[in-house]
Amino acid sequence: MKVFPAPSTWAAIPAWEWHRLGVDPRRTRTIIACVRRAGRLERLSGLPTEDAKRLLCTIDGIGVWTAAEIAQRAFGDTDALSVGDVHLARVVGHAMFNADFDDDAMVAALEPWRPHRYRVVRLLHAGGYATRPRFAPQRQ
Repeated sequence: MKVFPAPSTWAAIPAWEWHRLGVDPRRTRTIIACVRRAGRLERLSGLPTEDAKRLLCTIDGIGVWTAAEIAQRAFGDTDALSVGDVHLARVVGHAMFNADFDDDAMVAALEPWRPHRYRVVRLLHAGGYATRPRFAPQRQ
């Protein structure tokens, strides 16, 4: 079993150690901002998910993609789509509709699966369908 360190342990990590671990300064600042708000962040789990995600986005360095990823894992949100993911919309479009999607098209196409859109994406990953061809088919 793995247990995450206490916020005070995270806060005690010196800047050079973050750098040595390959964490850039912007991400380090975001982590430290979250560590300083650890108590308030813990209370977000008691709020409606949309309110919690909105409050997460008030922290510098946390946007809609990160808030959705947190909601999926920490809040158990079965509907949180990772809008803004570099590949997700194209993967969903190819796997489910054989089309090249952007975020808006993905959100619209997955609307019938609300409130289980994240579950649909996880099933695509689990089933090995979360890929798309790298190249067009070769013509003979």
